[in-house]
Formats: sequence, structure tokens, C-alpha cells
Amino acid sequence: MSNFTLVDPKGWDCDLQSVYSAYMGHFQLHNVVWYERSWSVFFESFEEFLTFSWPAITVTDAWTGRAHVVVRMSSVGAFLKMLKTRFGETLPVVENILRITPFETSQRHLRTISDYATYKKVFSTLPAIALAAQKVRVRNGEPKAIRELWASRDKIFLALDFEWSERNSASCIEWGYAAVRCGHLDTAGAWPPDPELNYRRGHYIVAEYADKVLNRHKPSFPWAYAFGESQMVPKAKLPQMIHSIISSLMSPDSETITNTLVLVAHGTTGDLRRLEEMKTKLPHNLLILDTMAFERQLYSTGERGAMQEPSGRPREQGSSLSLTALLQSLGVDTQRVLHNAGNAAYMCLLGLQMLLDPETKVPTPRTPNGMSAMMRGAGRSPAMAPAIAFMPSPPVFPQMGMMPGGSPIMFPMGMGSTPDVFPDPSVNGKVSYFPNHRSISDHRLTPPGGSFNGRMPGRQRVSSTNDVNEMGEQLAAMNLKSRTIGSHSLTPPHSR
Repeated sequence: MSNFTLVDPKGWDCDLQSVYSAYMGHFQLHNVVWYERSWSVFFESFEEFLTFSWPAITVTDAWTGRAHVVVRMSSVGAFLKMLKTRFGETLPVVENILRITPFETSQRHLRTISDYATYKKVFSTLPAIALAAQKVRVRNGEPKAIRELWASRDKIFLALDFEWSERNSASCIEWGYAAVRCGHLDTAGAWPPDPELNYRRGHYIVAEYADKVLNRHKPSFPWAYAFGESQMVPKAKLPQMIHSIISSLMSPDSETITNTLVLVAHGTTGDLRRLEEMKTKLPHNLLILDTMAFERQLYSTGERGAMQEPSGRPREQGSSLSLTALLQSLGVDTQRVLHNAGNAAYMCLLGLQMLLDPETKVPTPRTPNGMSAMMRGAGRSPAMAPAIAFMPSPPVFPQMGMMPGGSPIMFPMGMGSTPDVFPDPSVNGKVSYFPNHRSISDHRLTPPGGSFNGRMPGRQRVSSTNDVNEMGEQLAAMNLKSRTIGSHSLTPPHSR
């Protein structure tokens, strides 16, 4: 290993085998009787061509994603110079050599290939190199790489989301997932997927924390799952449940072939950390798709059209959208509470499909306006805020970010609120805009004539630890029938 050398891949753009192939084509096109020339020994076979001793590295093409054994154009010039020096004949530089643009930017291992055995050994590493590059391209949100995944119709896209306690970041209080098995649906002739019929989904509430651990700053709504029935699971069994669902969808690990499973999340850092904390091992060949990065790349390349910030300024390049803002820009009604792990996972997968296929049918939630989910007793946490159940829907925006007539869309403003701004560490401190979630205390009932100090007349003062319990009192005062989650939870059909 004394001759181990690293080089910058910039400038290494000529596929080695294509150099030999290009000259054989040149001889054929120009009727060159090469086999009668003194230098013909180098063109008798590709094996003989390699005896020149070619400095080479392995890279992937930035456009196609294919891996290549490449050399510099200067090495081709050195080969031609050698022929002229040794045999006194000049060969031209041909134009039909396969030229690529290296995707990799880090230094690469330089090897000298002088025989076919060495070339074969280097060539055998190309699938692993292509896999490593594909993982980076997909995670960075490269549109072409992600579209190719969807178009292959053989992957399983699994979106997941966690909700955890604000007081103790180690306490997971909810987990939800949504999956679409593209290969299964394509084989069954059900393509493109219909989210309402073809998404396998689930929502799990940790039993020990149900109605006991409630978030205040960003209220969570565990009983507001809009696409099925929530299931209770013991805290000790949640990691096992998650591992079982993931392992039922993924293929074996491999160093050369991508996994069947593609993990989807809107901002992947937090969810991956939670999986790691739960000792859930992900295979090496798993592709991770960040819908936030994907949308950002689409906007940067102009594929989402002109967009504006709430202030009226053009949206800044490199800025990111929250899941709520992304869905509203796609024309999806965001009344569904996204601070529910099941809803967030489902809508994340829906947002991905709509970015890939704008004609995707938007599903109808199983609990219209959240009314049946809200029918809970005063001692239980509310299913959702009144803004979800009683206020009108926010504006719906056309797909792909354009209003009729080509005018730019505004970022969704929510229910009269102003946008929050938070930094996105993955894009050099750029910011992301998303509508505020109104706290439950903002929805207190007020007399028709104006405001008042304290509580409504006639309301009993009940000690409560936060605004969520206060909301439970309001629901009890409205005489809503209590609804208990039974043990017979709805299990997603096996056909999904």
C-alpha cells in the first residue's frame, strides 16, 4: 500500500474503455487498415490496449448516476505521443470518447491499470460506488434521481413521524407511518397509487403517556388521527412495533444493490435520531428521501414556478418550506392537524407523491372536520383545536406553485397568523417559512360585545396544568358526548 495516492476527481472525465472503443470506431469510419500498422499490437484487444499502463480512478456521472473507470484526457495525449515516438506515426484525437462530469468532489484513490485482471478488479467496485452516490443524490433531494426511483415502480416508500414530550426529549408519545408498495401495486395493475385506497398506514399512541403528557408550546393532538383508528401500545413494545413494520417492508442489506425500501421524512435528522435511540438498525443500502430537500431543489431549478414570502418579497433561493406550507402550496387542505404523528406521516407521503405526480387524488379524511374525534370527555385531551373543527379552510393554492394567469403564489398565512421563521442548518443558515399553529388559549370563548378578564360567567374554575386541559373543560361545557377508544382498533387492510 506504499503507492496509495489520492487525487482530485476534477478533470478525470474520459471513460477508459470508451477510449479504446472510440479509436476502433475511428478506424472503421475512415477505412484505416490498422492491423497492418506497426502499432497495431496496442489495438488487437482491450487487454493489449491496457498494457500502456493507464492512471485511472472510479467516479459516477453527475447526470446519469452510472459509475465509470475514468482517465484524464492528458493520459490519452500521452498514449498518442508514445505511438509517435516509438512508431513514428501520428493518430488524431477522436471526438467520440465518452466524457462524463464526476459527481464526487472528494479525493479518489488513484490506480494504475496495466492488465485486464487489474481492470476487472477495479470494475467490480463500480456497483458499490454507484450505490454510495445514489444515496447521496437522493438524500440531497436531486429531482432526477428521485423521479427515477418513482418511475421504476419497484420501491416501497415509507414515511414516518414521531411526536415526543417537550419536557423530556427521550419520551416518545406518538408514532405514525404511511407506506406505498409500488411494486405490489404495479403488479396488480393499480398504478398510479390512490392514496386513500393504496396507502398502508397506522398511528400508535404510547399508553403510559396518553392524556398525561401534553405539549404546550407546540400542542400535540394524539386523538386527531384523520385516516383511521389510533392504536394504544405500551412504551416497552413501541420499538418492537416499529422494527416489525420496517422489517416487513425492506429487502436484505447489500453493498451493491439499493434496498427495496425508501425511507421518507420531512426533515430527516430528528426521525433518524429517534430510530437510533430505539435501537432500530437500518440497512446500509437504504435510501433516505427528505421531502424538504426535494422541494427546495425543485424550487431552485425553477420547477415550482415563482413563489413569494408573506411580506411580498420573492422567495429566497435555498429556503425551505415546512410540511404545512408545502401542502398548501400544492393545493392540499391543511385543516388536518399535523402535530399528530399519523397525520404528519400520511401527509408527508402524499406531498411527495404530489410533487412527483400533480394529478394525484387528494384523499378524504375519515373524520370530517374532526367532529367524531373531538367527542371525548372533559377529562381527556382534546382531539383537535377549534380552529380545525369550526373555522373555515385556509386558501387552497394551485399545484406546482402558480396561481391562475401565471401570478406567483404567496406563502400560506394560515388563520390570519404571521409566518414563523426558522433556520435550516443544511442550507447555510437559510430560513424556512410556515404558518403558526394557534395555541389553544387563543381560542377562548369571548362575549359578543368584546373581551373580558378571567373566565366566562357561570364557568367553574377548575385547576388545570396547561391550556390543553382547559380545552377539555370547554368541550365538556359544550355537552359533547364522550367517546372511548375501544380495544377493537382498525388495522390497515392487508391489500395495502
